[in-house]
Amino acid sequence: MRSLMRRPSPVAAPRDPAPSRLGYRFQRLMLTPGFRGAVRIGVPILLIAAIAGSWYIQPENRAQFVETIADTKQTFQQRPQFMIQAMNVTGADASAMTDVVALLPDVFPVSSFDLDLEVMRANIEALDQIKSASVRVGQAGALEVRLTPRVPVAIWRDAGTLRLIDADGVLSGQIAARADRLELPLIAGDGAESNIAEALELFDAAGPLIGRVRGLVRMGERRWDMVLDRDQRIFLPSSGAVGALDRVIALNAAQDMLSRDVAVVDMRNANRPTLRMNQEAAAALRRGNTTTDINEVGN
Repeated sequence: MRSLMRRPSPVAAPRDPAPSRLGYRFQRLMLTPGFRGAVRIGVPILLIAAIAGSWYIQPENRAQFVETIADTKQTFQQRPQFMIQAMNVTGADASAMTDVVALLPDVFPVSSFDLDLEVMRANIEALDQIKSASVRVGQAGALEVRLTPRVPVAIWRDAGTLRLIDADGVLSGQIAARADRLELPLIAGDGAESNIAEALELFDAAGPLIGRVRGLVRMGERRWDMVLDRDQRIFLPSSGAVGALDRVIALNAAQDMLSRDVAVVDMRNANRPTLRMNQEAAAALRRGNTTTDINEVGN
């Protein structure tokens, strides 16, 4: 007969409330702000990146994505506020305008995103007749181009070509004939354009002779010859050319020297100005068996 008394159940061992070593380390890491942020933010990001990457590796998905981006970009760039309807070019003559317009868009409207304004400005300033340019999109949706042209101050005869140059010696175009710009002085010779400042000083100093001056010729890239009408020349020194020209003007005013049969006034030696007669006068002197000393001219 079974005993009516229950056997006492074995007493369970008390549970240790301390976490495991791994759990303890995890809890300690979760108390670190950086790790906690990485778990809360980094894990979702990695999960999203993994999903997106698995979708993007499919060729058809990539093509669709690229097409969508391109359509969105084009739709944004073609919005009315970004469209240029016309252009306005100011600040230059008709010839320069024609060259500038050839470098600008010829079909409107056009999106401002399709234009590189800096490249357009550089291309315009590369033209000989343009000193500087400003290219911008105006308030009214027009492409505004403001030009500062080079102002020619002389004509440089370069191997048969008539080139316009400004006060800095920079080429600003060319002309077909001297008669096209009679108001500009003429210079010639190698290195003439590099010494335009001195040439302009000589033209200014010509004073009463300016009406007879045909131009200046750079000789040996060192000095100037002033060419007058009647095939007369004034040889100027390599230094002090303006002062030498002033002496010639004074001598001519005192002795009416340049109205005589003189071909050359040589001022290269400032201490000994020399006159050279033209061929006809020299021949007449030889025929008359006369001698004329014209080597030295008084101050």
